[in-house]
Amino acid sequence: MLIALLGDVMLGRLVNRHLAAAGPAYPWGDTLAVLEQADVRVANLECVLAAGGEPEPGKIFHFRSDPKNVASLLAAGIDVVSLANNHVLDFGQDAFGEMLPALDGCGILHAGAGPDLESARRPSAWRVGAVAVGFIAFTDNEPGWEAGTAAPGVYYVPVEDVSVDEGGRRGGRRDGLLELVARTKARVQVLIVSAHWGGNWGYDVPAGHQDFARDLIEAGADVVFGHSPHIFRGVGIHRNRPIIFSAGDFIDDYAVDPVERNDQSFVFMLDTDAGAPRTLRLYPTIIAGFQARLARESAPGIAARMQRLSGQLGTLGYWNASGRCLEIPLDRPAF
Repeated sequence: MLIALLGDVMLGRLVNRHLAAAGPAYPWGDTLAVLEQADVRVANLECVLAAGGEPEPGKIFHFRSDPKNVASLLAAGIDVVSLANNHVLDFGQDAFGEMLPALDGCGILHAGAGPDLESARRPSAWRVGAVAVGFIAFTDNEPGWEAGTAAPGVYYVPVEDVSVDEGGRRGGRRDGLLELVARTKARVQVLIVSAHWGGNWGYDVPAGHQDFARDLIEAGADVVFGHSPHIFRGVGIHRNRPIIFSAGDFIDDYAVDPVERNDQSFVFMLDTDAGAPRTLRLYPTIIAGFQARLARESAPGIAARMQRLSGQLGTLGYWNASGRCLEIPLDRPAF
């Protein structure tokens, strides 16, 4: 089974304006040829799909896309999206309330935010042939948006959890997530854990992220799918499971940093066999004209940067010139 993992997909602002005239498949460009190979397609939806709502006070950036643009997710065959991020409530609870039925009505699964904490924590699970797949999403961004017993919000789990729960346990949110991972893994063969964590910039992976990723895998995650930084970070491996510390930006309208190159990312394609991860293939992409495109001349250079960053984490990969991708075998000791 092939699982395609995509970083931040932001369909608001200028992307939204462009979609008013362009077809729904436009934002995906020629990456559709790669996405069509996958059996499962996962993305972080970095905006709210809504027509109404008011901008959240105190925030600088607000991302909203017309509800009809759910058709863009369908055009790419997106199966499940993470809603655990710092833009899902940009236009308040009413706009957030518009998005959930828009996704549900099209059969797009979601996790990481909901009308209450129980819903925000709830994993998505489905079958691909004989294989049961699970998806959990959390964020350490926007603690003020944490879902409550009867309040909409995100599944908030700080990486450095110093909170004390009702039972007096320190780090209760973190332990609760690890317990959720273990329970979910008991009923699925492949478990994806999505982590919208950390700040926007910097190639270095925080030590706390490395420790938490290992704990998530020990608890049962088969892949840790990280995002939030606008740039990609190195890939780690623990117990033959990949850790994508940051997938970067996949679709947006952002200004491009000439050094950190937030317009560059990958289609992360995880190849599994009987539920066990075998190989991670990274197809370099670049954003141009509000559209994700497969990188051409720049592809080896983008891959070389990822090789270097991953090498610092003990992960070895090689450039497959014929396949135009960076291949990372997952059966080698690393990290």
